[in-house]
Amino acid sequence: MEKNKIRNWPEIKDKLQAEFPHLTTDDLIYEIGKEEELLERLQKKLNKNEDELKGWLSLMG
Repeated sequence: MEKNKIRNWPEIKDKLQAEFPHLTTDDLIYEIGKEEELLERLQKKLNKNEDELKGWLSLMG
């Protein structure tokens, strides 16, 4: 995953929602320049550390 850009976010978002139905629309809000906020929300909700999450997201996208 590139800094300041998450490629294929709509596709990744759909996969996350399918894999983790407890994620809300608010959990998955992505704004350019606010990637760290998104990652922090997902880390808390999915109980994953930053490296695990970034690796997992890069595999999804």
